[in-house]
Amino acid sequence: MKRNYTILFAALLILFAATARIVNREMHVPNFAPLAALGLFSGAVIKERRLALLVPILGQLFADIFFQLFTQTPGFYDIYSQVFNYGGLAAAAYLGMRMTKPSTVNVLAYTFGASTLFFILSNFGVWLAGWYGRSFDALVHTYKMAIPFFKYTIAGDMAGGVIFFGTYFLIQHALSSKMQKA
Repeated sequence: MKRNYTILFAALLILFAATARIVNREMHVPNFAPLAALGLFSGAVIKERRLALLVPILGQLFADIFFQLFTQTPGFYDIYSQVFNYGGLAAAAYLGMRMTKPSTVNVLAYTFGASTLFFILSNFGVWLAGWYGRSFDALVHTYKMAIPFFKYTIAGDMAGGVIFFGTYFLIQHALSSKMQKA
């Protein structure tokens, strides 16, 4: 992909990520926005590593800014949770960079891995922030409290992973077929 197209593609993904979070909030379905899947996808298809890492982070950041400025939902809360949320998205993008061949099985397995990695990291940030205390029991309690939300994270990321990768490869296939006919 040429650099200008790559930047445009990344900008569209960032816009999609922010919009998905905002729409998700309005639907009142917790954690359904496919941001880990978007991180995985950007890591797998955007060859400029820094840009691939920035896509999910900027999507999250722009949505957080929107929430903070225009809604009653806080976009920014404690530093630990923020750092680990953004870190979880960067980790998903890094995981995408490690995907050697994006087959259907790989996409589903890596998407599950990205969702799980995000779940583990983001909730560790909640524990570090001391929302439930800072003991080992509080760590266990933090993850127990988060388990009901994990199904939404998985569902959103699985749907997003299938849509992102599926659409991308359908477009690639269509363009390849068109080039062969020309």
